[in-house]
Amino acid sequence: MADGSSATTTGVPRTGRPSQTIPTRRARGEPRLGAVAATFTLAQLALVRPDLGLGWDETVYVSQVSGHVPTAYFSAPRSRGISFLVAPVASWSDSTVLLRIYLAVLSGLALYLALRVWRGHFGPGVLALAGALFSSLWVTLFYGLQAMPNYWVAIGALACVGCFLRARADARDRAAWWGVFAGASLMAAMRPMDAVYVVLPLLAFGLLLRRCPRLLIVLVVGLMAGAGEWVIEAYTSYGGLAQRLTAASAVQGGLGWHLAVLDQLRSLGGRTLCRPCTGVPPNPVVTLWWFVLPLLAVLGAVVAVRARRALPVLLPLACAVTAAVPYLFLIGYAAPRFLLPAYALLALPVAHGLAHLVTAQVDRLARTAAVSLVVIGVAGHLVVQYVVLEHTVHSSAASRADWSRTTAALRTLGVRQPCLLSGYDAVPIAFYTGCGSAQTAGHDASTTVAELKRAAHHTSFAVLAPPGVRPPVYARTWPAERVGGLRVYVGPDVRQGRGAP
Repeated sequence: MADGSSATTTGVPRTGRPSQTIPTRRARGEPRLGAVAATFTLAQLALVRPDLGLGWDETVYVSQVSGHVPTAYFSAPRSRGISFLVAPVASWSDSTVLLRIYLAVLSGLALYLALRVWRGHFGPGVLALAGALFSSLWVTLFYGLQAMPNYWVAIGALACVGCFLRARADARDRAAWWGVFAGASLMAAMRPMDAVYVVLPLLAFGLLLRRCPRLLIVLVVGLMAGAGEWVIEAYTSYGGLAQRLTAASAVQGGLGWHLAVLDQLRSLGGRTLCRPCTGVPPNPVVTLWWFVLPLLAVLGAVVAVRARRALPVLLPLACAVTAAVPYLFLIGYAAPRFLLPAYALLALPVAHGLAHLVTAQVDRLARTAAVSLVVIGVAGHLVVQYVVLEHTVHSSAASRADWSRTTAALRTLGVRQPCLLSGYDAVPIAFYTGCGSAQTAGHDASTTVAELKRAAHHTSFAVLAPPGVRPPVYARTWPAERVGGLRVYVGPDVRQGRGAP
């Protein structure tokens, strides 16, 4: 069977005897998947600088397990899964380079393992192509080595759906049962609500067939295990699950009907957060792949239905749709990383559709035209992804360099550990300075004005404000300095970097 076609769904033929061809075929596919994963790891390290400073959200997640900086405020929507993932490095080292290398290697290994799950349903060529398409997206390359949860939701989704199909086809496949549990747990530990949206088609499929209750139980238990810490924290820190969900919705601008499709389109040019999402969309050349993606996925689905092997293509396609729905229609802003789980799942039907284009039994002229079109399209796609990635890395490095310069200036003003910052960009700048951060308003509100005024008398304290914005009333008489694009108001009791006793 050619690489472009689907494989049998199990490694055991109807006679019950172990197949000799499937293991051989799987063994042939291992080097391809390994090459894709290794290339992904190396591309991250080469194209996204390992010394790229931590971003805003990264500083929050890393501070939860770091032994070098105070813990940042953890808002209601966040989950601690990514903090646990980076703990083996962040708990003892403050090296950003080491952390990025660790995550790059781990993300490549995870991609390899997630793709291997699907070997019984797709040929090695299709799987390698799916992995290459997903891992070559600029958003995948940019976030694979960052301390952010979205890539890991994508990996969990890919593994969970694939293992679900394997366990359904062969109830004796213990690895598949554990894979369903582990994939669901990983997703829920990273972003509980994303996990729920991803598995909705799996739950619906299981309930409609009524043939796999144990599989549904394993799936639900996996979700509960991954989200358990988040739920417990809801009761210990937020007053209950309903209150945390309400608070999380408020932080995200209120969940409800919001047509964010155009916002996501605008973010494809390299805007890591589009909030508010104004301005014109990027050049159509940059966004063309986004419109081609669903067309190729539908093509892959049609080919699979005609070949009577629809489920391995339709199920990830359905999960991709439900994973994308909240970020296209339910929140009022956009970030390209939100759609990583959908891209990972769509890669399978897209690769299946592309493989059909180049392997279909048609006349020589038509095949040559199809192959040429696919090669040109993929080459153009890679160029676009590289250009956007380079722009994104450059702009991200510039903003993080500003935070580093502000940190150096604060130290010359006497703001050193133990210290506290509040105001504009206080969360990331505090992490870079080794200070704590506290806000009285906004998404990271964690204290009161009275508490900050008391803190100013016993710790090194500074308030940050952008030009043209007046500081809080209690800081307006404090000495002020211009630091880059900010005004820094230093507490009057700062003495040689420490608060007055």
